[in-house]
Amino acid sequence: MNFAIPRKNSTEMLLYIWKIIYLPSISLIDLLYKISFDLFLLPPDKSTDFIDTCIDNKDLVKDDNQDLRLSNTLNQKLNNWQIKRKNVILEKINSAKKIAKLKNDIEKKELTNFNVLINVFVDKGTLNRSVSVSDDAFKLLEYDLVKGTLKSKVAGSKEEFYIIEINTNKKILRHNCHDFESRRAENKKFCKHLTKLFLLLKEKNENIAEFFLNELAENIDMWDFST
Repeated sequence: MNFAIPRKNSTEMLLYIWKIIYLPSISLIDLLYKISFDLFLLPPDKSTDFIDTCIDNKDLVKDDNQDLRLSNTLNQKLNNWQIKRKNVILEKINSAKKIAKLKNDIEKKELTNFNVLINVFVDKGTLNRSVSVSDDAFKLLEYDLVKGTLKSKVAGSKEEFYIIEINTNKKILRHNCHDFESRRAENKKFCKHLTKLFLLLKEKNENIAEFFLNELAENIDMWDFST
């Protein structure tokens, strides 16, 4: 969800405010108070000017009680945003449930090919930490069985993305988070990012996830885990 404040566009700023307050209507005084003293977006004099501009532009209209509400056009945009947001949230909830179930299956040693393979590289603590990494943190760039390559970016705590690169032909696995660099790579184990990537990849295509895990597990002594 993007909550960057669009200060240079009064229409978009008004919509931004309504996404937060989400009221059918509001009195002018209450709206002024919300903008200035609840949300701290503008000082009172600037808030008054902003509201006047929105009224002049017909983005805000008065109802029978002289309260302010969004124009029909903006209200439709708000409703569309709410529907889209609801769908995104439901998708994330469903994805989280699937990942949680998969995590439980792995912990219980359910005998599937994927679970057996992932357990070669992952301990219980890492598995638990992997669930805390957001699905949205991953940007899958490439997964190609013919070329034997798997590439992904991962948003971390810093501004720069972490990278994950796997090449089955060159027997190279590269990743650059601190945990992998300092602890996991030497022992050829997965950090939470690598673990979560394979959990997500399993949801996308289990055969591909198993292919790369199998390549790693079968020839582990030949692989270079590096940064």
